[in-house]
Amino acid sequence: MENIRSRLKFGNKVDDVKLRKRKSLLYSKEEENPLNNGVLRTRLVVFCVVFRLINCILVQTSFVPDEYWQSLEVSHRIVFKYPFVTYGHLTWEWKAGIRGFLYPLFFAFPYKILHLINYDSVYILIWLPRVIQALLAASADVTFFFLIQTLENHDVARWTFFCHLCSWFSWFCCTRTLTNSTETMLTCLALFYFPLPGSKTYSSKKYLALVALAVIVRPTALIVWFPLLLYHFCQEEHKLRLITHSCIPIGILAVVVSVLTDSLFYEKLTLVQFNFLKFNIFHGVADFYGSHPWHWYLTQGFAVVLGPHLPFFFYGCIVAFRRYKILLAVVVWTIGVYSLLPHKEFRFIYPVLPFCMIVCGISLAHLKAWRRAAAVTLLVSNLVPGLYFGLIHQRGTLDVMNHLQMLCDNSSYSGHLQPDVLFLMPCHSTPFYSHVHCPLKMRFLECSPDLGEESYFDEAEIFYDKPLLWLRTSFPYKSSLPTHLVLFDVLEKEISAFLRANNFLKTTEIFHTHFPEGRVGGSIFIYERH
Repeated sequence: MENIRSRLKFGNKVDDVKLRKRKSLLYSKEEENPLNNGVLRTRLVVFCVVFRLINCILVQTSFVPDEYWQSLEVSHRIVFKYPFVTYGHLTWEWKAGIRGFLYPLFFAFPYKILHLINYDSVYILIWLPRVIQALLAASADVTFFFLIQTLENHDVARWTFFCHLCSWFSWFCCTRTLTNSTETMLTCLALFYFPLPGSKTYSSKKYLALVALAVIVRPTALIVWFPLLLYHFCQEEHKLRLITHSCIPIGILAVVVSVLTDSLFYEKLTLVQFNFLKFNIFHGVADFYGSHPWHWYLTQGFAVVLGPHLPFFFYGCIVAFRRYKILLAVVVWTIGVYSLLPHKEFRFIYPVLPFCMIVCGISLAHLKAWRRAAAVTLLVSNLVPGLYFGLIHQRGTLDVMNHLQMLCDNSSYSGHLQPDVLFLMPCHSTPFYSHVHCPLKMRFLECSPDLGEESYFDEAEIFYDKPLLWLRTSFPYKSSLPTHLVLFDVLEKEISAFLRANNFLKTTEIFHTHFPEGRVGGSIFIYERH
């Protein structure tokens, strides 16, 4: 009997020891999880903020005109006004009502605060929007890690986060003031609350509100989210409740906010989303800016955006297909839809990059013994294009604005006339008033598409057809000549006779790119009239 009692006591002690071990193991796992550890959460946030601020500083090149002309230039025009001076320029999109004012207002508010406190120096106005965009990117980074942490184990989450941070295209784009960048950040935030398989942070109202905001910022966000919304509807048990309590109220609120904001600034009833669809799809205006073959995303675009991650993505499609087939379906759907549109750009498919990074992270985690070597290869191969395209390629169009800023101080200009700058470049090659911040007289070659107006003409096309004739016709008298000409080096030879005849001397040469193409040269020249 005593032996039985001693065995029972011994068994109870063993069970207690096992229970304590399980509890300690559970607590240690909870401590490893940043969601449950305040210190690690803080460290993660600080790391992401510092990382994206460094990212912001190390991107000093231009990418596409929309980075300035569809955001900062509009914001600058809203806030800063001088008597008798058109202090800012609105492109044809704003005259046609296909752009929404909500995104420019995102930068107009801090511009206005700086203006009120008399702290609106040009350098702050240039860098503050970039810093704001960097902070938004950092919040998306943190949310992305937390999302993977809830879906996978800590090891997979770390490797997925690594893939996400070392993506060269994300580094190149995320701190730019592009609607595509904000659309991608909002997609990351919304995905955290979306009912993915295994998700513990689902909230229909939160994710739908973020999706609605993304659609207001850029209507094409609906392309990415359409299959996800359809998936949610099919998986949802309470479909009627989802529609009546979440979809309809949030949708109505989004439409009201968008219409009221845009109608206020357009000074008439305006539905930007409808206009965007009408001009770009039905009227094919987007084709004006170039067209590509249907397979461009499959043969070039997707490979460039994914970069060195591409082989890991293909392997991840095999490993993660069963669990994340909805995310892969979104990638295929988005590329398929954009492939049907004639005008194609790398940035259009940027919002699917976070989906691809989830697949790449799972792929890297499954490599086991090879993953550290693969990670080093991935880091180096992304670092090279990230730094080159961020610091060197196409930087001249920003550097030239730094030189023109000096003309704002009349004492720095040796001429007797007020400075008058003419950009003889493909239109919208450089930023405009948002990067000089003074009522300097400037103009560029217009290139708006044909919207059915009787007096339509493409000024840039006419100029490049016969540059010398255009110059002589446009400036028959010396009194009408500009004081400064800004042009790419490839144009210099064609207009050299005009430059000599009117005493224009080259004062500045600025590097732009190692890969000149067409009308875009390797260097930018500033000519000054003497």
